[in-house]
Amino acid sequence: MNITVTAERPANDKVVATITVPPAEVDSYVAQAYRNIARRYQFQGFRRGRAPRPVIDGIVGREAILADATNDLLNDAQPVMLDELDIVAVERPDYGEDPTLVVEHESYVVTATVTVPPTVELDSYDAVAINMPPAEATDAEVDLQIEQLLAYQTTYEDVEDEEREVAEGDIINVDIASREGADDLAGKNRTMSLSADSLPEELVAGITGMRKAETKQVSWSRSHMHGDHEHVHAYDVEVTLNTIKQAVTPELDDELAKRSFGFDTVAELRDAVKEEIEEDKQRSLPKLKEDRVVEELGKRVTIEELPEAYENQVFQELANEFLTSLQRQGMSLDMYLGSRQIDTEAFLADLHEQAGERARQGLALDALAKEKGFEASEEDVRSEFEKAGVEDVDASIDEFRKDGRLSAIRESIRRTKAVRWLVDNAEVTEVDEVAERRASRETETAE
Repeated sequence: MNITVTAERPANDKVVATITVPPAEVDSYVAQAYRNIARRYQFQGFRRGRAPRPVIDGIVGREAILADATNDLLNDAQPVMLDELDIVAVERPDYGEDPTLVVEHESYVVTATVTVPPTVELDSYDAVAINMPPAEATDAEVDLQIEQLLAYQTTYEDVEDEEREVAEGDIINVDIASREGADDLAGKNRTMSLSADSLPEELVAGITGMRKAETKQVSWSRSHMHGDHEHVHAYDVEVTLNTIKQAVTPELDDELAKRSFGFDTVAELRDAVKEEIEEDKQRSLPKLKEDRVVEELGKRVTIEELPEAYENQVFQELANEFLTSLQRQGMSLDMYLGSRQIDTEAFLADLHEQAGERARQGLALDALAKEKGFEASEEDVRSEFEKAGVEDVDASIDEFRKDGRLSAIRESIRRTKAVRWLVDNAEVTEVDEVAERRASRETETAE
């Protein structure tokens, strides 16, 4: 489609484009509108598709034909406009409440207001500074991995002290009777960990402090929104504490290393674990570094509040990704929320927070790409399609351009170049994060 597009940006998140369509293009859309109507309806006295214009005008109305032509023209002009201006629309362009209809043999001029991601400034365009785990496995990382292996050898024995009270994080054996709404928790001789995320925190709080053979009633409620209505679910259980369990983990020696893990010595086991950790780091550290530099850059965005339309667009993208992930696991959203005892409002609030962070990070990458002059060339675009393994690169590019999606590909390419620059230039401090976390927990325990 042959059109001329000019644009200005009166607001940070708005582009106002003027589209001019030459008379020849206008005439072709009017002619096509007549052909479509002639084929769609049977006009008495004429074969389908053969009714002349005066007949169609008399029955359907010329204004209706021009309205169809205008609608088709705008639908086709929209992706061309987005491609010409190289912008990504957040919402469908607004042509006003009642766009002017096309007129045969005349140029058609229309104004479109397009909502786009806002342009932001960063408080610094310098390379970011981040902490990263070292590429080599540390002693603390090896110790943690071995502790996790030994956890499979752990057994649980009853605590003999009759006066011992249940503490948070204990392993316990209980009888639970559901009085209301908690059939999934009910059962005899249930062994459970009070540190499990799947347990309602109110239930954990109610059990904490109980003693052996004690029976207690615990109640709580959950609310969620269904459409415009709030539904409250009440839960009520009777808990009898049978025993408190204590974990008994065997001491690691050469005999256990050989019997349980197939290594002659503890030293050989540690070497194997170290090698496995370092192989995993080769795969995971590059992505971790990308995530951290982008997260750090996102903190530099100076805009206080994101436009609602843009944040909602990112929220929808994030929600769709999450739902697709659940579907691959054969799980619905209700199943996911129910299994984790997560309130719908709390889930949505967390998702909105994540969307806000992702939106800021994307805008920060746009700002950095602009500052550094990163562009998306035609070769870059072709490379993206080639890496995707499409059979016909040219056909795929044409399809994306026809749909107005090529601008999003270019945006992604510029952001990728910005990420690469950040990764290449980041000031990295290696930190044994596992050792730091252990030291922090030990300090908290001592206090």
